Amino acid sequence: MTRRRIIPVFVPHAGCPNACVFCDQRRISGRIQTATAETVRQALSSLEPGAEAEIAFYGGSFTALPPAEQECLLAAVQPFRAEKYIRAIRLSTRPDAIDDEALDRLSFYGVETVELGAQSMSEHVLKLSGRGHTAEDVRRASGMIKSAGFQLILQMMTGLPGSDDESDLETGLQLAELRPDGVRIYPTVIVRGTKLEEMWRSGQYREHSVEDAVRVCAKIVPIFDRAGIPVIRLGLNPSTELSGGDAVGGAYHPALGELVRSRIQLDQMREQMKAIPRGSRVTVLTAPSRVSVMTGQHRINVLSLQREFGFADLRIRPDPSLSETDIPQILIAKGLDM
Repeated sequence: MTRRRIIPVFVPHAGCPNACVFCDQRRISGRIQTATAETVRQALSSLEPGAEAEIAFYGGSFTALPPAEQECLLAAVQPFRAEKYIRAIRLSTRPDAIDDEALDRLSFYGVETVELGAQSMSEHVLKLSGRGHTAEDVRRASGMIKSAGFQLILQMMTGLPGSDDESDLETGLQLAELRPDGVRIYPTVIVRGTKLEEMWRSGQYREHSVEDAVRVCAKIVPIFDRAGIPVIRLGLNPSTELSGGDAVGGAYHPALGELVRSRIQLDQMREQMKAIPRGSRVTVLTAPSRVSVMTGQHRINVLSLQREFGFADLRIRPDPSLSETDIPQILIAKGLDM
């Protein structure tokens, strides 16, 4: 997938036919007013020809807007697209807001990528979360989007009401079968003022903690990795509002993606080290760029493995001869400094 500078334009809650229990896009995005043709022009006015930028309409269900509003926003992009200020358009929407008429409109205005908020493939979880669509809607819309020639990005959440690790893993497996061009994984954050906050405070919902999210996402991400599907986002983008107290609970962490990738490395090293005798001195050689994620924040991976396997010493060292795709090399010695 081509990497471009993304210019976000937010349409918080616009087009959404109902309120999902977890959602307050105004707090999540930090935007109060929804976009207009003028705000689109303002967002793009600082660009220069050849910028290779992409405008993205986020925060609402774009194709559920009245057609005239969709056309107004998309038409405002066209002069910048014609002059090569913008190379592509992407937007996010709901699975039940996709039909042939909507896709024809998006194609006419040059939209390249459609991001679909699937969130879960469990009917039970979708109902408890107030999504208002079904898993079949996700499958149907995904097929239509791909067949119409658009790039498809699927969004999923972990830790929603009624979910557990098993249902979240099953969602990952089913979404991978749809062969999207990329996925975003958003572990549930309890946002101030939402129905989910009420459910949490009343005991109807158990918080999906950062540790919960790291544990389950470390199992989900490899599903997409093995399928060759890029995970383009893990966790909500940090914002002043969320960091300032609007995230009252749940899996909000500014470096969640790094924590998940580090846990994946820990799980892989744990499998490799099961047969190593206790008391051994172990050195793991890996690509220089992977030392940090394998070591873990505050050396948590190293300390965990030493404690679990009783190693006398464990070190992770860079080896410039190894690339990121190479399997780390494990050296073992007894009573020797390595």
